[in-house]
Amino acid sequence: MVNDNGKIVSQTQLELGVYNRGFLYGDGVFETMKVVNGKILFWEDHYFRLMAAMRILRMEIPMNFTPEYLEEEIKKTIEAGNLIDQAASLRLTVYRKGAGRYLPETNEVGYYAFAKAVSSPFYTLSTEPYEVELYKDHYLNADLLSTLKTTNKLIHVTGSIFAQENNFDNCLLVNNNKNIAEALQGNLFLVKGNHIKTPPLEDGCLRGIIRKQLLSILTLMKEYTFEESSISPFELQKADELFITNTIIGIQPVTKYRKKEFTTNVASELLKKLNVKARLG
Repeated sequence: MVNDNGKIVSQTQLELGVYNRGFLYGDGVFETMKVVNGKILFWEDHYFRLMAAMRILRMEIPMNFTPEYLEEEIKKTIEAGNLIDQAASLRLTVYRKGAGRYLPETNEVGYYAFAKAVSSPFYTLSTEPYEVELYKDHYLNADLLSTLKTTNKLIHVTGSIFAQENNFDNCLLVNNNKNIAEALQGNLFLVKGNHIKTPPLEDGCLRGIIRKQLLSILTLMKEYTFEESSISPFELQKADELFITNTIIGIQPVTKYRKKEFTTNVASELLKKLNVKARLG
């Protein structure tokens, strides 16, 4: 079932129209959230990231787009899919209405949301091999638009195809300054000794929700030093650990990059603290 601007319909009844700007021009933004037993994990962060993205894209934010209204619409979507008593992944997409060409006829918005079940209500650490490679067919721009979750994700799509064709589990995206910006499905963290770093937003990485949570956690862990700093491809093989973060998986350890194999000790430690924040938040 799909929530189409507040109305629950089947997938076949969803009518976005041939002039939908999200399809024609990638003129939309979205949030993917984990919902456990009806509770949206880190909802406040998702809400404010969505509002910020809409403002940056000069979309007109409806007066009723309050945290309470959208939270209720998300829960309504979960209930319609019979997912209220389990863990689910929910995607909320907001698109600019109307026709027009590059110049829109209006800045008003519409939205739709759908959900599907996920395996675990908690974040768990995978012990399976997970190999990554650089994706350099196309570069991510180191700019503000790259930090937003827009419906234009062609680099991530082509990178995912490249990973599948070459038997990699994920790829790391390089920006136009030749630094590592992020992974296909999340933010990247690098561990060397007791020092941890992640690319800054200025490098074009997504303004990730779990990234934000880990930044908060790391400020309280005096056993580690931490910085938001550019990561060059040459640093990858010198690292002790690499891990990827996103809202659905939490933390995904990388076990191999080319000939280098990595440990997962820090990722395991951080995952425990992340689960505590998810439960309390």
